[in-house]
Amino acid sequence: MNRPVTLFTGQWADMPFEEVCRHAAEWGFDGLEIAASGDHLDIKRADEDADYLQSRLDILDKYGLKVFAISDHLTGQAVCDDPIDFRHKAIVRDYTWGDGDAEGVRRRAAEDVKRAARVARKMGADIVTGFTGSKIWPYVAMFPPVPESVIEAGYEDFARRWNPILDVFDDEGVRFALEVHPNEIAYDYWTASKALDAIGHRKAFGFNWDPSHLMWQGVDPVAFLMDYGDRIYHVHCKDTKVRHDGRSGRLGSHLPWNDPRRGWMFVSPGHGDVPLEEAFRAMDHIDYQGPLSVEWEDAGMDRLHGAPEALAYVRGLLWPRPEAAFDSAFSNQ
Repeated sequence: MNRPVTLFTGQWADMPFEEVCRHAAEWGFDGLEIAASGDHLDIKRADEDADYLQSRLDILDKYGLKVFAISDHLTGQAVCDDPIDFRHKAIVRDYTWGDGDAEGVRRRAAEDVKRAARVARKMGADIVTGFTGSKIWPYVAMFPPVPESVIEAGYEDFARRWNPILDVFDDEGVRFALEVHPNEIAYDYWTASKALDAIGHRKAFGFNWDPSHLMWQGVDPVAFLMDYGDRIYHVHCKDTKVRHDGRSGRLGSHLPWNDPRRGWMFVSPGHGDVPLEEAFRAMDHIDYQGPLSVEWEDAGMDRLHGAPEALAYVRGLLWPRPEAAFDSAFSNQ
């Protein structure tokens, strides 16, 4: 396996971009999944200012790194969300928030995701990872009862807002990889299928496989890989420990994400419940050739300690595949 192993910079947005690049290079990462957060990458500026864009590329080149994907998770969240409120103001850039008018925020967020496709192409990447937001997530509990027509309208809203975005992705030869995740239009196995149906299974739209968010919902992440193999456009290598202590629920009880009383928590890859070795074998089966992005999160250790260990674990799963003749011998049994 020669898949590149990258570091997702979103968890490091408090650090200057060059400092993150220096760490990633010293640890041995092949490149980055660059988040449009902090000073790492301003999508609007990169789309309009060639010198600024070149400054990002120069820093990458200085440390021998490549960009394999751009993350526009935070802005993408505002495309379909309803309501738009203080939570979005805290995560989108000022030019997206504007005067805070909800529909205006959604429109400006959509334009920023379009820019992300153009910027990815300019930087030599062909994947944008991110979120879509969801008009119907507030109804996920389905009580008080929610008419089916409301749910259907939510998927129609998603298609109406995202098809014009995906037109730009098609024009640029870039694909969007939705991270299947709570709060998104596709948050589990069946909603992923429904989201694909809503946009007519356009090739520009696929998934960022992040097993941690599937595990805590009780969805088999390996089955997801196998069944959606042709739509796995990007991979996050992140682990989750699911607790079964009779008190901790899957929804988290409004506790901070690193509170040990929660029903699940992020841990160092190889120390949780995600069957990563089985998943890597599944990636071989579906012939996934894209980057393996380490989204390093573990509240139990300092991140400057844990990130290189996470990289070493992921690299340890990249064993050589059998020779073609070996495969053929078994196929003829």
